[in-house]
Amino acid sequence: MVQKARRLTLPDGGRARPGARGGPQGHVTRGTTAPQRMRRVDRWVADVHGPLLRRTAAPLLVDLGYGAQPWTAVEMLTRLRAVQPSAELVGLEIEPERVAHARATAPALPGLSWERGGFELATSRPPTVVRAFNVLRQYREEDVPAIWGLMASRLAPGGVVVEGTCSEDGRRAAWVDLRADGPASLTLAMRLGAFERPSDVAERLPKALIHRHVPGEPVHRLLADADAAWALHAPLGAYGTRQRWIAMVRTLKDAGWPVLGRESRWRRGELTVRWDAVAPGVG
Repeated sequence: MVQKARRLTLPDGGRARPGARGGPQGHVTRGTTAPQRMRRVDRWVADVHGPLLRRTAAPLLVDLGYGAQPWTAVEMLTRLRAVQPSAELVGLEIEPERVAHARATAPALPGLSWERGGFELATSRPPTVVRAFNVLRQYREEDVPAIWGLMASRLAPGGVVVEGTCSEDGRRAAWVDLRADGPASLTLAMRLGAFERPSDVAERLPKALIHRHVPGEPVHRLLADADAAWALHAPLGAYGTRQRWIAMVRTLKDAGWPVLGRESRWRRGELTVRWDAVAPGVG
C-alpha cells in the first residue's frame, strides 16, 4: 500500500547519521514509471558528472525507488556506461515484490543487481551516483533535510545524489545536485516546444521547493524572471524554441542569477542555478 504524507522516522529519532542500522528507511511509492522517463536527468549526469565517473574505477550507481518496473534503472546503467564502461548499478526498492519482479524480468547484465532498501542506501560499498526521483513527493518538507543527510552520509568520496521529480512522460523535470556537504544546484529541464511558460515546471519542483513557489520566495522569483525573459524573447520563436530558451537563460545570467553550465546544456532546455540562490527563505 502506498503511504502518503507520513513523517519519516529515522533510527535515531529524526537526525540522519552515518551507519544507522535497522530496516529500509522510507515508505512505499506508487511505483509508476515508463521507459525513457529519466532520459533528461541521465544525460545531465553523464555530462556534468562524467569526469567523476571516468576517474572512478567501477563506480557504483544506485537507482533508488525505481518503481514497479525495472526499465529506468536499466536505462540509467546503459547511458552511464557510455561514460564509464565499468560502472555497476544496484536498483533499490522497499517493496519486496518489486525487487523479485526486477530480478525475474530485467536483462541479466553484468554488474546489474536488485536489492531491497531505502534512504539508508545499504549497498555493499558506498555509491558514487544515486538517482532518487519521484520518491520524496509523499513526505513533508520538514523531512527533507534528514533524508538528504542520510543519503549523503552514505556516498563515496566526491559522490552525488540527484534528487528530484519529473512528469509521467519525463518532459518536465527538476532536480537538486546534492553533495556530502549539502545541495549544490537546482536544475530545471523542459522539453522544448512542450510548454507555454518556463514556470510550467513549478509543479515538478523537488519537495524542498514545491511549497515555496509563492511570492517572496527565491524560487518563485527565479521562475517569474524566467517567464518575463521568455516573453521578452518571443520574437526569437520564429527561429525555434531553442534560440528563445538560450536567449532567456542569457538574460537571467546577465540579470545576476548564478547560472551554471555551458550553452550546450541550455540548448537542451535546461536551466541550472546555484542552490544558494533558490534555497528556501533566502533573499
